[in-house]
Amino acid sequence: MKAAFLADRGVVKISGDDARHFLNGLVSTDMTKAQPGQGRYGALLTPQGKIIADFLITELPAADDGGFLLDCSGALAAALTSKLNFYKLRAKVSVENLSDRLGVLAIWDGTPSPPPEGGFADPRSPKLGWRGLLPQELATKTAAALKAEWREPAAYHAHRIRCGVPEGGVDFHYGDAFPHEANMDRLSGVDFGKGCYVGQEVVSRMQHRGTARTRTLRLGYDGAAPSPGSEVLADDKPVGQLGSAAEGCALALLRIDKLTDAAGARLHAGDVTLRLIDDIEQPSAPARTPS
Repeated sequence: MKAAFLADRGVVKISGDDARHFLNGLVSTDMTKAQPGQGRYGALLTPQGKIIADFLITELPAADDGGFLLDCSGALAAALTSKLNFYKLRAKVSVENLSDRLGVLAIWDGTPSPPPEGGFADPRSPKLGWRGLLPQELATKTAAALKAEWREPAAYHAHRIRCGVPEGGVDFHYGDAFPHEANMDRLSGVDFGKGCYVGQEVVSRMQHRGTARTRTLRLGYDGAAPSPGSEVLADDKPVGQLGSAAEGCALALLRIDKLTDAAGARLHAGDVTLRLIDDIEQPSAPARTPS
């Protein structure tokens, strides 16, 4: 088992009598199914259906005063807090950025027993592992208590890339990507059976009409990693953009139609030859129905 503290993640708390109802009307996952000790994956979208911020959500036990914790990009934590406060109007809700007090411990290649403080299995893929939301000063002690090998964040991200799970800010751009492009529909990040939320109409239309033309797929390479943001070409025709890469595996936002048209062409980013790992028509991570 391995563990790493992800210093680039932040934590936002939403509490109050209306917290569950408030979040359920805003985010893409069904908050009526959230419960302590479990995690959910969701996003706050623009009315046009593009991702403002994606996050993992867990409910706090009543003994800890209840509420919900959002594990989000640290760079977006303050803006997300402001955005949620903008939406709350008269709702009995408090939104706090706790990133100066709480951080994110990632645990993989094993099942922690007992789970860490604020711990839950990552809902995006069983392969990803667990998360713990706790003060940074407790991270190494927690890892030691779990008998987990302490690793740098780069080791976790290499694992994440191998699992085919994109991360906002490097594999897709916030404010510019639809949930389908970030594979959120395949990573339990969108509940198509829940009620209304911001951006739902656009996302539902893409789902039912099958109009998502761009997907995040895994690519293999040999040698040095290509640079994030590099243009991916099929021979000389652009087909997408490279995201994060490590240890011979990369993620890229690729146009499925252009890839299909360029079947048999050499995929490359600069001088680095690439090869598709994922089937174009198949998920890059196990598709699961939210519970």
